[in-house]
Amino acid sequence: MSYDNTCKYLAEHYPADFARWLLASDTSDIQVLKTELNLEPIRADSVTFLQISNQILHLEFQASPASTPSLDFRMLDYYTRLKRQYWCDIQQVLIFLQATSSEIVFQNQYIDTNTTHRYRIIRLWEEDPTPLLANPALLPLATLAQTNSPQALLEQVAAAVDMIEETDERQNISACVQVLAGLRFEKNLIKQLFREEIMQESVIYQDILQKGEERGKKQEALALILRLLTRRFGVIEPEIEQQIRTFSITQLEELAEALLDFNSQSDLINYLTNISPPQTS
Repeated sequence: MSYDNTCKYLAEHYPADFARWLLASDTSDIQVLKTELNLEPIRADSVTFLQISNQILHLEFQASPASTPSLDFRMLDYYTRLKRQYWCDIQQVLIFLQATSSEIVFQNQYIDTNTTHRYRIIRLWEEDPTPLLANPALLPLATLAQTNSPQALLEQVAAAVDMIEETDERQNISACVQVLAGLRFEKNLIKQLFREEIMQESVIYQDILQKGEERGKKQEALALILRLLTRRFGVIEPEIEQQIRTFSITQLEELAEALLDFNSQSDLINYLTNISPPQTS
């Protein structure tokens, strides 16, 4: 299952709940920003930008502290891009989902020769589950919160999910709970407490499956094109490879057809220069 798609779904469908939890903001005037920040996208588990009045909440969820570029630099990079584009107050919250002893999850700043940049860190396994259990939108995160009895906590979450009155919301929250609970619990226990058919009927579950299939197709197409280009022209410049990696499946398919007519790497460079700006899929 895709933890990143699940977290993104929650943050973008329940932005007011996340703003209330993280900023103590009770406003409903929140806009989900669909932005690529004008530059090449940064590879991340899950990133969401919420605009609240004259403020942006940058939410980033990580199942693992491993990252290239490093997480601290990535937070600085996002901050400067957001600041340049929106020029308002920016609050950044990096949420780690899975317990780890890595030093990275205790690092809340980027330090360079002339620069220090700070951001907020949340380690879910240290968070009090009480406020998460009280909000249906945050129930999936509650499965990863602090507890001396993980199974009892999961049972509490299951009971809270059952109390959600609206059927579609109950199905979708249940699916999200089961996906994130997979970071901590055995699959058999999750199946005991949650009905699998409810998960399969949910919109988010179907969305996760579809995006997983699309990601798989894109990775296959990307790998094939890079192999073909390397075989024909030798080593491909890192900047060129990075641009190709940002392509959608459609753009990759168009490139695969066009490269049949390329005679040199110069033809590839000219092609990349003349196409539309990179898109993410």
